[in-house]
Amino acid sequence: MKPLITVREKEVLELIAYEYTSQEIAEMLFVSRHTIITHRKHLLAKFDVKNVDGLVRRGFEEGFLGLDV
Repeated sequence: MKPLITVREKEVLELIAYEYTSQEIAEMLFVSRHTIITHRKHLLAKFDVKNVDGLVRRGFEEGFLGLDV
């Protein structure tokens, strides 16, 4: 089943796929680093993966990320 993610979580997922750090993502989205870390934790739980590599892989598999990312 495809996990339900928010628009902000999708933005964070896309930036993670581009290899931006939590601090860089926070600066781009005008939020705190802690907020990005929380989004990352929620994404890991929703996608039921253990690390960012798994998160990006599942993002592609579930159609949240594509070749145009």
